This record gives sequence, C-alpha cells and structure tokens, in this order.
Amino acid sequence: MMDVGLIMKSDVVIIGGGVVGSAIAYFLSIDKTINITVIEKDSSYQFGSTARSAGGIRQQFSTPENIRMSQFTIDFLRNISSHLAVDDDPVDVSFIEGGYLFLAGDAQIPILYNNNAVQTREGVPVALLDPDDLGRSYPWMNVSDLAGGSLGLEGEGWLDAYGLNQAFRKKAISNGATFLKDEVISLEVDGSRVISAQLKNEGKITGNTFVNAAGPSAADIASMAGIHLAVRPKKRFVYSFSCRTEITRCPLTIDPSGVYFRPEGHQFITGCSPAAKNDPDCLDFDVDYSWFEEHIWPILANRVPAFESIKMENAWAGHYAYTLLDQNAVLGPHPSVTNFIFANGFSGHGLQQSPAVGRAIAELIQSDSYQTLDLSCFKFDRLLTGSPIREINIV
Repeated sequence: MMDVGLIMKSDVVIIGGGVVGSAIAYFLSIDKTINITVIEKDSSYQFGSTARSAGGIRQQFSTPENIRMSQFTIDFLRNISSHLAVDDDPVDVSFIEGGYLFLAGDAQIPILYNNNAVQTREGVPVALLDPDDLGRSYPWMNVSDLAGGSLGLEGEGWLDAYGLNQAFRKKAISNGATFLKDEVISLEVDGSRVISAQLKNEGKITGNTFVNAAGPSAADIASMAGIHLAVRPKKRFVYSFSCRTEITRCPLTIDPSGVYFRPEGHQFITGCSPAAKNDPDCLDFDVDYSWFEEHIWPILANRVPAFESIKMENAWAGHYAYTLLDQNAVLGPHPSVTNFIFANGFSGHGLQQSPAVGRAIAELIQSDSYQTLDLSCFKFDRLLTGSPIREINIV
C-alpha cells in the first residue's frame, strides 16, 4: 500500500527507465554531485520498447542532425567498455556492423540520390549501387524490378537492445543513480514548474527537473502536467524465420515496399510498418500472424527467391512512440512548464539515438544549452506551430 506521507527528494527525476531514460541517467551520473532518480514500472525491462526492438542503427538519414546522432552512437558503441564498464568488466552488446541496404525502384531513385548527397556531405561512408552492382554483390537477390540501392559501408548494423539498456542502467547505478520500480500516477505543477510526482507505491518525489522518457506512455505523462503531447503508441511486429538455403553477406535490407529483413544468428527477422490508415493507437502485445502470411512473406519471396521456402519460428510485438507531426524526436523543455524536459517520440529510432540524446539532455539540464551537438530543431515548439522536420525515406 502506498505510504502517502513518504516524500523523497531528487535533483533530477526521470520518468521511464528504457534505453533513453537510462542513457540520460548515465550521462548525468558522470557528475556524481547530481542526485538522480529513475522511475520505471517494468523492472524486468522485458515489456518495454527497447527489449522488443529490432536493434538497428543506421547513418542513412536525410536530416543532418539525425545523421550526427548516429555518428556519435557508432563511436560510443565501438568504445562502449570505456564508457559503461563497471569494475573493469568489459561490456558486449553484440554490435554487428552488417550494413543497411536501401533498395529503390524507379520512383524512389531521385530521393535515394538526394539523400546520398546529404549523407556524403555529413561524412557518411555510403555507396550507390545500380542493378548490376546489386546482382553481383547479392546473387541471392532478385534485382529485375530494381533501379538501384544505397549501401552503408561501415557504421551501420544491429545490436543487443536489451544489453545496451542494461549497460546504461548498471553504470548509472554504479555512479550513484537510483532506479525505483514504481509508476507515476500524477504530477504536481506550480506555475511554470513541476514540483513533484506522486508514485503508485512509494509516496511522493520532489525534484528540480523532471524528464519525460516514458516511451509509448509519454503522452499520458505529459497530460499529468496539463500538456498535450502528440506522440502516440503504435504497435509493430517482428517475425523470426529460418531458411533452408544459405544466404551470405546479407545486410539489413529494406525493400521498396518497406519490408525489411536481416540475419539474426542462423535465422532472419523481418517486419514492415502498416499504412497510416491501418495503424491505430495500441499498447497490447497481440501478434497478427496474418500480416506475415498475407503481406510480408510474398514480398520476401519476390525479393529473395530462396525465401519462398521459409519457416516462421517466432514473432513478437513492440511499440513505437510515434510523433504524429513528423516522426522525429521531441527533445528539450516545454516552453511554459520550463523544468519539464521531453525525450520522446523517436518513432522507432530511440535505441540508435539514445547515446546522443542521453548526452544532449544531460547537457541541457546541467548547462541550460546543448554543448556538443545542437538538437534544438527537435524542440517541443514545432508541435505547437506545426513546423515538421521531414525525414525523407525512399520507401
């Protein structure tokens, strides 16, 4: 039963202990004078967005800030033990630089080339491939209906998402941060500031700064402060399958239809986002197996003839925190409730952006400004003015 009389105090209260919240806690905890409390209702971390993601990281964006966040993450992952080792135990999140391959039909070629120009200016190692290049490099692929592709040459791939979340968490705790298994049920606002959070089990916690890192539940937390946040929970399915034929040198491949696939050990995983009209708000974990049978499998079989004979082995559902305006992150303080900081709405990019976002939000809290990478374009105000940041994909 909740002890309504118990009042805890913290300098920074982070609501949500997924990979983004844990990354923020870690970067703040480098300064051991800051008292940090993370509130996470799922102490197993098995049912949050992080553990159920496909674990991808890429540099092939069209927005420079998104590219730069990925570049920081890649360097961070390559040197992860120097950042997150506890008691000198090495950290392994199984980062595999297997590459991303975006495939394009005739209609997508102009977008692919325009994106390549942005990526090249930002120093992304990327190559444009014509159908002959694709056929030679990937003899298992049907290229007859393709006009080209874009391949990340290094610094793209996939990792153990749950492992990264836990590594951030463990290091933050070793630096003095506190993680509470609990749930925020209300926020108390006084004028332009949030002054406390009421917890379901442990009473009340006061703080100087409150961070909304609640993933798919971000809008609910924002509403407790009287703020409308246009970030909605959207369900996504990941299917695991095996193939009798060996498929070698397979990057994470995105078909022009939007269906992706990549190797996962001796198997593969695949998925595809639905059309907006078939994408309701959802927080359950029910899996739609017909989506694989009727939509994904035919596309897989067309792209890779060997995938005509595959066996689905497993499937699970996870959730995107989806920014309705532009599917980009919402970062930084609210313009009116000034000590309420957003780290929300990553729309599937939270894992790969978590190190850069963790550093950026820590800088905002400590210095009141971004110090190393200016992410002010993602500020909350754009939701009020309806000024989207368009990330242009080729699918």
